[in-house]
Amino acid sequence: MMRNFVLLSALAAGLSDAYTVTVSDFMMFKNIDPIVFPGKYTSHMHSFFGSDAITVNTTTSAELQKGCSTTENPNDFSTYWVPTLYLVENDGQTYTPIIPMRFSAYYEQPESAEIAIPQNYKDLAGNASATSQADVEDDAGISWFCEGDATDETKDAAAFPTTTCSTHLQTLLLFHDCVNPDTLESSYSGNPHYNKGYGDNWCPSDMKRIPQLRFSIRYDLRKLLPDGWSGAPPLALACGSSYCSHGDFINGWLPEAAEKMVQDAVSKYDYFAVNGPLGDASDGSVCGAKNAHDSDPTHGTSDYFESLQMMGKMAKRARRHFRRLH
Repeated sequence: MMRNFVLLSALAAGLSDAYTVTVSDFMMFKNIDPIVFPGKYTSHMHSFFGSDAITVNTTTSAELQKGCSTTENPNDFSTYWVPTLYLVENDGQTYTPIIPMRFSAYYEQPESAEIAIPQNYKDLAGNASATSQADVEDDAGISWFCEGDATDETKDAAAFPTTTCSTHLQTLLLFHDCVNPDTLESSYSGNPHYNKGYGDNWCPSDMKRIPQLRFSIRYDLRKLLPDGWSGAPPLALACGSSYCSHGDFINGWLPEAAEKMVQDAVSKYDYFAVNGPLGDASDGSVCGAKNAHDSDPTHGTSDYFESLQMMGKMAKRARRHFRRLH
């Protein structure tokens, strides 16, 4: 096919490492996860970004595309979510949710993709049950660090920094970059020299390469913690320690824009914008990001301790867990 010829020619010419990025404002806290707990209000708390059409029952891209999105690219109606980060005080009796200063969804190596991200594609990266670095999947690339500060080489990559951040606390997370277009099952690509069953695209034989999604999330803690910290910070994720960091995604890109992301990448260096039927990449939400809201406000909760009760957990268990972490 012509596209494969163009791709191979571009790679031969050294055009690589293209990427695009879309930034989303915070939308809501809620104890739902339609991928892991469809139809149930029994998830730990998550922070949501993107299309407000997300509910506990959402399964398709078309559903998300009917909503109002907090994403600056008007062609991206995806919904992105992560476990909520909390400031924990009063010996674990007070959990204050922290809204990220900036949430960015990067789409990396689209020039290596064979197909666009399919409609109705869902993905989850990270291990929500992880309690140590040994439980963290290497391919997920999970890390916590202070943006721009010297790296603490002695701590685990997925552990919170043990000294105060002079700027922002930042975390990264990588999603799968191989998908079976028929079943929508996904996987991380592997090195074909070491992984049997992996073809020239570094994917399992029944899968195709897609642009790899990466979350980059920044939190500004300077007002919340004006005196900083030394050692373990007074922070916790809704799922537990920093090691349980994970992310979820349901694709809501308009099909034309998703295809354009892959087609345009072969002729680009570094960052490039993805425009589409509803406008240019930086035009903003067609309905205004501030108009996004919870589409199911009478169910579920945004309160941490109430979410524990709905999960069948008592608040005192959360306080004991926080004390063990610190």
